[in-house]
Formats: sequence, C-alpha cells, structure tokens
Amino acid sequence: MSVSHIVALILLVATAAAYYRGRERAMTVAGGAPSRLHSMPSYSGYYVAILTGLPAFALLMLYAVFGTPLIDMAAMQSLPANVASAPPEQIELFMRDARALAFGEQPSRTSALHMDMADRIAGLTRIATWVVALLTLAIAGAGLYLGQSQVSTTLRARNRVETVVKGVLLLSSVIAILTTLGIVLSLLFESLRFFSAVSPIEFLFGLQWSPQIALREDQVGQSGAFGAIPLFAGTFLITAIAMTVAVPIGLYAAIYLSEYATRTQRKVFKPLLEILAGIPTVVYGFFALLTVGPFIRAICEAAGFGVPTQSALAAGLVMGIMIIPFVSSLSDDVINAVPQSLRDGAYAMGATKSETIRQVVFPAALPGIVGAVLLAVSRAIGETMIVVMAAGQAAKLTGNPFESVTTITVQIVTLLTGDQEFDSPKTLAAFALGLVLFIVTLCLNVIALRVVQKYREKYD
Repeated sequence: MSVSHIVALILLVATAAAYYRGRERAMTVAGGAPSRLHSMPSYSGYYVAILTGLPAFALLMLYAVFGTPLIDMAAMQSLPANVASAPPEQIELFMRDARALAFGEQPSRTSALHMDMADRIAGLTRIATWVVALLTLAIAGAGLYLGQSQVSTTLRARNRVETVVKGVLLLSSVIAILTTLGIVLSLLFESLRFFSAVSPIEFLFGLQWSPQIALREDQVGQSGAFGAIPLFAGTFLITAIAMTVAVPIGLYAAIYLSEYATRTQRKVFKPLLEILAGIPTVVYGFFALLTVGPFIRAICEAAGFGVPTQSALAAGLVMGIMIIPFVSSLSDDVINAVPQSLRDGAYAMGATKSETIRQVVFPAALPGIVGAVLLAVSRAIGETMIVVMAAGQAAKLTGNPFESVTTITVQIVTLLTGDQEFDSPKTLAAFALGLVLFIVTLCLNVIALRVVQKYREKYD
C-alpha cells in the first residue's frame, strides 16, 4: 500500500472521528440540552468533519491530478540541451520510458540518460509524496482543532453545512458542464484539423471508406478515401433492426407488467427481464457470432441462397434483445406513474381496459416512453462489441441486412487503436466521425422534444 493510500485511509478515520467529536462537543457546551443549541448536535458533527476532511482530501486530489506533470516539469530541468530541443513527441516518449523505469515498469527503450532521469523522477516523487502527506495530515489536524473550538450554542452549524453542500452540488454541476464543453470543443477542433485536409463534402457524401494512408509516395491510395456514407448507412441499418425488435417487445412487456400482470407475475417476470441489461455486451457478441449468425445462414442456405455468418441482421437482432430492458423498465416506470384516477375515470365512462390504455394511459405516459426509446436509440448507436463480432468491419454501402457492414463507433475504435499519429487524416477521421455522431444524437433529442411538446396530453 502506497503512502497516499495510507494517508487517505487515515483521513477517512479522522473524518469519522471528527464527526463524533463535534457532536459530543455540542452536547457538552449545551449541558446535555440540545434545545439550547442553534442547530442539532449532528450538524455540529458534520461541520467539524467537513473542516477536518474536505480541505485535506482536496489537497490529495490536486496532487493526484497535477502531481505527475509538476514532477515531470521539475525533472526536465536537468535534461541535456540536445534532448530538450527535440520535438515534443520525442520528449514525451523519452519521459514515458523514464517514468516506466522509475516505477518498475517495462520501457520501450533504455539508456544511461533514461536511468538518470528515472532516478530523478523517483527521488522527486518520494519527496513530493511525503511533503503532501505531512501537509495533508497537518491540514486535517488544524481543521479538527478549529472546528471543535468553534462549536458553541450560537454556532449556525446547519447553515454552514448546507452552504458547503450547496457549493459541492454547484461544483459538480460546473464540472459536468465543463466536461461536456471540453468534449465538444475537442471534437470540434480536431475535426476542423481533419476537414482542413479532407473536404467536408467528400466526407459527408463520399461513397467509399478506406482511410489507409500510403507508406510511400508512389503507393496507390496515398491520400485514402474518407467517404463516410457507408458508415452512416451501416449504423442506421443495424440501429433500425435493433429498434424494430426492442421497441415493440419492450413496450408490450411494459404494458403487460404494469396493466395486466398480477403482483406475483410482476415479481417474477420483471427481474428476469432486467437480467438482460446486466449481461456483458461481449457475451451478446459471442451469442450473435456463434449462434444467431450461423442460424440465419443455415435458414438462408435452406431457402437456396448463401449469406455470410457476420451480417447486419444478426447484429441488429441481438442488439435489439440487449436493448429490450432499457425500453421495458423505463416505460413500465412511466406507465405506473400515471395517476390511477385517470384509469378510474375512463372505466366510469364505459371504456374497456384496452381502450383505457390506448386513449388515456399511453398519451399520458408518452413523454417518458419517448425518452425510453431515445435512450434505447442512443444505446444502439453507441454499441461497438456486438457489431465488431456479429457484423464485421466491412464498410459497405448497402441496405441488405444479410450483408456484413460496419458502424461509426467500430471505425472510431479501429482508427484510434494502437500507436497513432494525430497529425494524420486517418486518425483525425475518428474525431470527425465522433462529431457527426454527436450532432445526430443532438438532433434526435431535439426532434423527440418537439414531438413530446406537440402530442403530450396535460391533465389538471
């Protein structure tokens, strides 16, 4: 166990002890009568625990995020001039090998200079770790002393604790927003670099996808072919097949579970249905490759025509089975949330059960059902493992579900696998594909929102 782990464990224990110490201190100053306190004794405990643990843990997190870059910057001050003037990629590779040597990993290259840098990195890391550890414990001790010294009958502990909680919630929201913004900007900037080398018209409307850059200037296909239409077609074909399977079955299952099934049947069928969501996608991929694909091929051969084992139909069918729980569970929850008074009113007007479901329950639950379907569509578009194993990686422009196709996500993984140069259009194409996928998903959400706003029924 490393020093940082030991310090974190000590901080956890100290924070728990600070809570009990603060609560006991509040009871002591109140003379055993909590009514004399401004806030409940537990809030005093939370206040002392926050002062003890929050700043210390914040320091540990900052060290975990920025410690390695700062240590590398300090270590690089001793680099020889010929190495320090090298391109940034070579310096990064050199430092990566030195870090691997410093922490007992296997580097790609080893030299005397690598060994010297590894020793320097290891020494600086030890010093920084111990300094941060001692400083963290000192901050925790100071927080414990300050917190319990402030506990009194007039301490507004509840207000301060709630202020800290609101700050944490606000910080979490800001981090989520900045993360999303960072993802979008990184996709946008890298995509612009790609479009500076490849025409957007060729990318969006080209019919051939072969992003293989030649190794020699006289080699055929030096610039590659970046027409993404075959990828879009394969993605939407497999997604359409999957949704054709998942939406009706999932929605009908939700209606049965919420409106027709008894409590005993619901307790049995709902967990069994939700088990499908917990199966790893690689298992679905094996099932599609070894069972569904050969089964479809055998049926087609019996009908007099041959098809490959890997096909869009096999991937779409298995993906649809995987997505059924997403549709059924969310739709079931939404349907159950419809007020029973609406059903009772429909029955009082003479409507049958099926008429009530179609004309009352379903319109009231439409926004949630559309959200469930959208989640299922996003899940289908983003699936990779099933497509790789069941549909292959052939970029074909076809609407035939019996042929092998590929999707956008599969090609993104393929392009970014292994050591890649991010100045190459071949690698930058992955960011352009990601940007298009983001825009498509955003458009689907906007369309669904408009549909819900237009067709939803509001009840007083």
